[in-house]
Amino acid sequence: MLILTRKEGDKIRIGDDIVIHVVDIGKGNVRIGVEAPKDVAIMRDEVVERIEKENLMAANRNRNTLVHAASMLKGKKTKE
Repeated sequence: MLILTRKEGDKIRIGDDIVIHVVDIGKGNVRIGVEAPKDVAIMRDEVVERIEKENLMAANRNRNTLVHAASMLKGKKTKE
């Protein structure tokens, strides 16, 4: 991890096409702006974590539904 000290109005470049702008420095927080190509996703970490958690919960629900359906089909006898 690279740790930098910047002042309001300063910029940080990542590669050739990503620029981080220090917009405002306040009490206990820093406002930043991010310039990046449209194909680069920019998301807050807590949003990514919530999406991952909800995806896992949805996958588990789907698995439980499939297991239940399979057990019902297993118990069902076919007519010949």
